[in-house]
Amino acid sequence: MKVIAIGRNYSEHAKELNNPIPDKPVIFIKPDTAVSKNNRPFYYPEFSSDIHYEIELVLKIAKEGKHIAPKFASKYYEEIGLGIDFTARDLQTELKSKGLPWELAKGFDNSAPVSDFVPISDFKNLQDLNFSLSINGELKQQGNTKNMLFSFDEIIAFVSQYITLKKGDLIFTGTPPGVGKINIGDKLVGFIEDREFLNFEIK
Repeated sequence: MKVIAIGRNYSEHAKELNNPIPDKPVIFIKPDTAVSKNNRPFYYPEFSSDIHYEIELVLKIAKEGKHIAPKFASKYYEEIGLGIDFTARDLQTELKSKGLPWELAKGFDNSAPVSDFVPISDFKNLQDLNFSLSINGELKQQGNTKNMLFSFDEIIAFVSQYITLKKGDLIFTGTPPGVGKINIGDKLVGFIEDREFLNFEIK
């Protein structure tokens, strides 16, 4: 199982980090050791003092596919969940300033908490799907899939031209604006529509 993540897929998030708006999906990969399940606490790593939260909708790939045409992409996922792409922003900034890859800032252990997955049929319209993150009871991020630069199907079609997708792979589909720093003691709660999917603490 691999985790494929899409960066800068909401224009307002790209702008808040002073990044250009991409004309193609921006891809990075997290190892399977980044995945954290069952609302386990997230332990703040010693190598960073600036870990940011990024709430994202996550697709679970249902079958193997390569060179998938956009019109067939919807056949490759049946379940959706919620995840957080934790980012060591200080490491990322340092690595980017040197022109180096920034996997260390994205792929560290437990940097991808994910919820349970539910059938996509639970939701009326995947192209108009609300999701949000609250921290300590305060709304921090709120997004809707209609604001994605690249849709679920476009992401799958694009990624599969380069990387074979396998059953069980996870695709983090991008974060809306409002990202920020987490602190020890924070309680993070994530929703798709009004349904709670994530609820865990920072320790």
